Amino acid sequence: MNFPHCICVRGARSNNLRDVTIDIPKHALTVFTGVSGSGKSSLVFDTIAAESQRLVNETYPGFVQGFMPSLARPDVDYLGGLTAAIIVGQEPMAANARSTFGTATDIVGLLRILYSRAAQPAAGGPAAYSFNVPSVSSQGGMSVNGKATEVVRFERTGGMCPECEGLGRANDIDLSAVVDESLSLNEGAILLPGHKVDSWSWKAYAQSGLYPADVPVAQFTPEQKHALYYLDDVKVKVAGVNMSYLGVVPRMRQSMLSKDPESLKKHVREFVQRAVRFVPCPACGGTRLAEHVRNSFLNGLSLAEVCELELPQVRAWASEIADAPVAPLVSSLTAALDAAIDLGLGYLTLSRPAGSLSGGEAQRTRMVRHMGSALTDVTYVFDEPTSGLHPHDIDRVNRLLLALRDKGNTVLVVEHKPQTIAIADYVVDMGPAAGSLGGEVVFAGTVEQLRGADTVTGRHLADAAQLKSSVRSPRGQLQIVGAASNNLRDVDLEIPVGVLTAVTGVAGSGKTSLLAHLPELIEDPARVLRVDQGAVKGSRRSNPATYTGALDSLRKAFAKANGVSAALFSANSEGACPACNGAGVVYVDLGVMSGVDVPCDVCEGRRFAQGVLDYRLGGLSIADVLDLPAARAAEFCADNRIGPAAKICRTLVQVGLGYVTLGQPLTTLSGGEQQRLKLAAHLHDKKSTADILVLDEPSTGLHPADVTVLLELLDVLVDQGNTVIVVEHNLAVIAHVDYVIDLGPGAGSAGGTVVAEGTPAQLVQQQPAHSLTAQYLARYLDAPPAQP
Repeated sequence: MNFPHCICVRGARSNNLRDVTIDIPKHALTVFTGVSGSGKSSLVFDTIAAESQRLVNETYPGFVQGFMPSLARPDVDYLGGLTAAIIVGQEPMAANARSTFGTATDIVGLLRILYSRAAQPAAGGPAAYSFNVPSVSSQGGMSVNGKATEVVRFERTGGMCPECEGLGRANDIDLSAVVDESLSLNEGAILLPGHKVDSWSWKAYAQSGLYPADVPVAQFTPEQKHALYYLDDVKVKVAGVNMSYLGVVPRMRQSMLSKDPESLKKHVREFVQRAVRFVPCPACGGTRLAEHVRNSFLNGLSLAEVCELELPQVRAWASEIADAPVAPLVSSLTAALDAAIDLGLGYLTLSRPAGSLSGGEAQRTRMVRHMGSALTDVTYVFDEPTSGLHPHDIDRVNRLLLALRDKGNTVLVVEHKPQTIAIADYVVDMGPAAGSLGGEVVFAGTVEQLRGADTVTGRHLADAAQLKSSVRSPRGQLQIVGAASNNLRDVDLEIPVGVLTAVTGVAGSGKTSLLAHLPELIEDPARVLRVDQGAVKGSRRSNPATYTGALDSLRKAFAKANGVSAALFSANSEGACPACNGAGVVYVDLGVMSGVDVPCDVCEGRRFAQGVLDYRLGGLSIADVLDLPAARAAEFCADNRIGPAAKICRTLVQVGLGYVTLGQPLTTLSGGEQQRLKLAAHLHDKKSTADILVLDEPSTGLHPADVTVLLELLDVLVDQGNTVIVVEHNLAVIAHVDYVIDLGPGAGSAGGTVVAEGTPAQLVQQQPAHSLTAQYLARYLDAPPAQP
């Protein structure tokens, strides 16, 4: 094809890119392919999109820029032909307890305006229908020459439930999990995290003077117990400092229960799970809305009732509103609903908490805003938009990508799925391998040209699913009876033990809800390990070496070889660079502009003091070792007889992370990479008793060539005696398992039943009419199915 206009990249060196020079066609759909870690994201996101956003930000006044995120200029010689970039990534929605799918898509915003205009009885303006706006009233007057003026009353009506403050839930706190009444405060009676004896938080209670600290809490008077548990906002003096006193219950509500559980640190979240039982707010029934909103109706339903419907039902309800003055609002509402349904999100309700959406669902939620946009000649950048989608739903996303292109936009997509690669106008294949062995453009051209190219992607593009010649026999069954959570419809099921099982079905069919019942079937819940794609908890100082424990043996080896303390080889301890305290970056205040983090000019971003970098092992410093990809680090550790670290590095290679450096910040890893890191940590954890492993889409983010490595790992896990259950859409994985449980037939209320189960061969032979998985699996097989 002939592309007269291009985005010109010259000499890109972000991350592992090696002076990449390429022209990317504008007003076309370009897909970037290559194995994980080959440099796709570095080129698309860290170079092209980052520079586009930086240049747009620079057009604002300095004062405005002070409120915008700081973006460093990417390491590139020249970028030309850029247009404004809109990035649609897979980052989870913000863990905000007040955010829902409806608010994230602005659909609820449209509904609030619609209700304020047409509902009966009217509750007020749009704010009156918002669960984030409280009702406020005030009155007062003023005196002029000793005469009182008329009292003025101000009142604002919001829609927030006054009992739960718009959160929709109440909590029942188990006080025995908060305070051990058999102990005194001096003995550690307060069990709240962060309140150990002699800590400042502990002193706020023990030295408050409101009750004795050396008497068991069980012997407190009723007044003293009330003060410990419930007293609120009382002034006390502790160690000579005046402060406001909060009882343990209001302190819990303020510091823990007011936040989304997923935003809490792991140990705090586990404490909350032990000490608190969440129930729907008895005042609002969990709707978050005040009574005046729940009693305001439009077309027979309140706003709360509409938000509990699935999107097709909301669409049908809205289409029946015939009030002419609000016709434009209804039109905008139905267009937004149609966009969400077209993206495969029809099974969601508007009240679904945003923090509960998967990475793929969150990405498609962000897409809803763009489907009806009138913007043209912009650059849309997508990060694996088919993640978490059944093959049946990928076609919907493909149509969106083509529609955005056809409106005159440039669409850049990082993707592994052949189904999406096939619709590209242009393909840029990165490689030839991952990490330091990647970072080059190994192919650029059309899809047909790629099929004949001698690259990893070209060789795997035409891969079809292959059934195994034989399957394993189960050692027993895990029996689920009457599962009815969420959309499950009294599901009875037997999950085979000791084999590899895939739970399949379109997004929203009930797969996650079904597997949530597994711990109930096991006497020892520790036997079940769920490895999802949630973010690994840690700061930017955390990395694979610290998370897996590899750094411990590396530090000891360096210390022994050089005759010094092991603490020197930690950037969080004695070995930290004094200029940046081991962070590797220094914050620079730019006055009217937003400050930025820049590499430390003393350690040059290596985080360690110069004296520490002078110590060597095998010719490398500790910073050099942390810069090694896991595959190379495994060889280094083996050569220098660092057995534990070598084993961990080999495990990282085994789970497909051989290209990730040991010192790469965890915050830079994708969801799929973080999931595989968790799996690697489990494989190395000798204390783990888990033998039932549940993996949530482990093939996410993997190139077809890497899926083969994943399948080998899954086989190893099963052969070691584990029961492995994968939630999957990848047909290569589904074809490889021993047993398939397919849920459906659709999503949400249209799903929740087992539509097919058996070996992959049995599903292909039978092809049940309601099993989309069986139909797609049969379509992509390249050989007759093996006999079961």
